[in-house]
Formats: sequence, structure tokens, C-alpha cells
Amino acid sequence: MTGTFVNCSAVLAGSLIGLTVAKYASERIRTIMTQALGLATMLIGFRMAGSGGDVMVTVGCLLLGGILGEWINIEKWIEKGGERLKKGFGSDSSTFVQGFVTASVLFLTGPMTIVGSIQDGVAGDASTLYLKAMLDGVASIAFASIYGVGVAFSALSVLVAQGGLTIMASYLLFLKEPHILNAVISTGGILIVGIGLNLMKITKIRVGNLLPSLLLILAWFLLAK
Repeated sequence: MTGTFVNCSAVLAGSLIGLTVAKYASERIRTIMTQALGLATMLIGFRMAGSGGDVMVTVGCLLLGGILGEWINIEKWIEKGGERLKKGFGSDSSTFVQGFVTASVLFLTGPMTIVGSIQDGVAGDASTLYLKAMLDGVASIAFASIYGVGVAFSALSVLVAQGGLTIMASYLLFLKEPHILNAVISTGGILIVGIGLNLMKITKIRVGNLLPSLLLILAWFLLAK
């Protein structure tokens, strides 16, 4: 769990820096930062999406995962969690929930989350999560300067989800098989592209409701064995 604790600390530290930066940034600066962050997020997403996963499997799981996610309305439940945190800590930020949801999804859909958690849980090697912590910390600076304090609370999402993966690592070794990992990375990349589109305000994609597609990818390969 060492890597996850360091990761959470990096998100908190980056958010604190971002909140400080926001106090001195004009609306024009915040706008261009949002656009730059949106473009960078889309670039990362496109690179992940082209990692070599089976396109038809990815498309099918995205469609079915989206239907399942809309039926459950996952994003609404995540937003409710964000609203409870906002009320519990007495925040008056109008972008608290958006920052919490956006950062939580971004920090948990990348390949480093899976590979790093398995390495840390099985071999006690947290090097991948340390690198992820650095990247998340830098991203937190940008996100917190735009969305505010809600980004800092995404550290709780990282602690629960990434920490849970680390604890269950011995049961998840199959995820390191190249064809499975590539499929997960490719699907996660498409979700990250969705986050980038939202940041650019090109459209509004309920990325949280697409999260079941990642589970369906795993189910597909487990059943196909």
C-alpha cells in the first residue's frame, strides 16, 4: 500500500499548489489552462486507445458498458458522493463535484493503476506507483487551479480503488497478460479522450457511466479462456 499512500499524498500536495495558483490566475489564464489540459488529456487518451487492443471487443464493451452504466447511473452516484463530501466539509465551490468526478476517473483509468497495484501488492515494488504519483501530482496542480478543492478529494477515490487493487493483487495477475492489458488500456484511453472532450467543452460525455466497459473487457477475456 506504500505506493498508494504516496500517490494520495501527491494528489493532495498538487491540489494545494493548484488552489494557491488559482488565486493569482485571471479568467483568461484559467481558460487557456483548461484548453491546454483538455488537449493534453485527449493526446494521452488517443495514445492509450491505439495501444493494440481488439477494436471490435473494445467497441462492443463500450456500447454494453455505456448501457449498463446509464441504467445504474454510476456518474450520479459518484456525484452524490461528491455532494456529500462537499456538504460534510462545508465547501462552497460550484465546481467541487465536477472536479472530484473528473479527477477520480482520470487517476484510476490508466494502465499504471493496474500494473503498479499488482507490482506493489505481489512483490512490494511500488516504483510504478511512485511514477504515477508524480504524474498525478502535476495533473492535480492543473485540475485544482481550474476546478478547485474537489480535486483534492479524489485522493479518497485513489485510496479506495487503487488500494483495493493492491490488496487483491494476487488474484489479478492475469491482468498483466499483454492481450488483456492492451484491451484494458485501449478502453481506458477512450474514456480519457471523453474527459478531454469535456474539458474542451466540445460536448458533455458522462464518462463515469462508461466505467462498466472496463469490467466487461475483463469478463470477456475470462470467459474466452
